[in-house]
Amino acid sequence: MLRSLLLTRLAALVLLLGPVAPALAQVPATDTLRKFENPEGVPAPLKKPWYRGKLVKATIVPALLIGYGISTINDNGIYSSYDAKNDIQQHFPGFRTRVDDFLIFAPYLELGAVALAGVESRDDRLNTVLLIAKAEGIMLASVFLTKRLTGVTRPDGSDKLSFPSGHTAQAFLAASIVHAEFRHKSQWYGVGAYTIATSVAALRMLNNKHWQSDVVAGAGFGILSAHLAYLSHRNRWGRKPHLLDGAHVMPTYLPGGMGLMVTWQPKK
Repeated sequence: MLRSLLLTRLAALVLLLGPVAPALAQVPATDTLRKFENPEGVPAPLKKPWYRGKLVKATIVPALLIGYGISTINDNGIYSSYDAKNDIQQHFPGFRTRVDDFLIFAPYLELGAVALAGVESRDDRLNTVLLIAKAEGIMLASVFLTKRLTGVTRPDGSDKLSFPSGHTAQAFLAASIVHAEFRHKSQWYGVGAYTIATSVAALRMLNNKHWQSDVVAGAGFGILSAHLAYLSHRNRWGRKPHLLDGAHVMPTYLPGGMGLMVTWQPKK
């Protein structure tokens, strides 16, 4: 009796599984060897050629400036440093000013003024300060090492630390920082900063403190230092808190004259 019952249930199970077995046999096995292939034909991202990389873009202009400056040292080049000095002495004899000693930091004043006016910079305040510190370190080390190694005599003969111009390098470094931080808002911030830097370079030549080669190369050193600081900067903590968020500047009238009123409400 028990045996016949077991045979009956086994026969029923065979009948139920009969239609399913062929279907299971037709399911293809998963091919794990081809799982990393690209069956839909999505093209792989193209690698940029080396001449379009960030490093090349950051160094091409400074390299041209430094190279041209080197090529015009003393009486070398198509329009040499001696030619430039002769033209300056002919048109601006006895020119003297100390404005260039203070004008080198004017782009940083522009940076602070624009920030106080509420214009959002590319980086938060902390990262901007870190970038400036890094760029200044690169510039000072490279410029003064080059001065010692080259030993070019100044036009006025005061010492042999003429090449490159430190004043010009400082001014163009600061201008490059302004341009990098605010060019997404307007290119005119950078135009104003570079105009100030170019004025510093011209004044150094008019004051007979530097040759043409010194100021052109100095501009290259300054721009290169700023670009290298940005390329190597990875310490980012986000844009909060903005130290100058909530700051407002407005003209005001006080007894005795006009003035500016600055209000600041710190934000968390």
